[in-house]
Amino acid sequence: MPVEAVRRERINRILEDSGYRDCIARNEEAEKDRSFCRHNREHFLDVARIAQILNLREEQQVDDEWIYAAALLHDIGRYVQYADGTPHERASVRLAYPILKRCGFDETETEAVIEAIAGHRCSESAQLGGLTGLLYRADKLSRSCFMCGMEAECSWKQEKKNMQLVW
Repeated sequence: MPVEAVRRERINRILEDSGYRDCIARNEEAEKDRSFCRHNREHFLDVARIAQILNLREEQQVDDEWIYAAALLHDIGRYVQYADGTPHERASVRLAYPILKRCGFDETETEAVIEAIAGHRCSESAQLGGLTGLLYRADKLSRSCFMCGMEAECSWKQEKKNMQLVW
């Protein structure tokens, strides 16, 4: 099988993984009455695609597969935060590690993705190059605050809100 096909297969394995699907279902249940931005597959794919655009624009040369893996997994622990207050980046790291291993990522790849997930809410990551910086910036850019009916009630700091379309 060609290398590219194997790489796509690993990303599709994440999407098919029972642990991943369980996290998505738990996030959906926890956010079913949420009026603000949700942490679902659409958000994950938005983050992946924005990170890929940034990767190309910034000439970062971060592996596309790593971008997709980090984006698909970065918020899977959100339901844990709702349940017990654990910051969701920490919960997501804990949940993502075995999923990555089951899906065939080696230790180097897994550590790169885990590091990006761990740093995706740290404001210092905004200035970083590499996967961590890309994930942070794409996650923030994925939110369309400028056209959200809940923007005025949102707890995000005003300077974090996307009040204009950025491209």
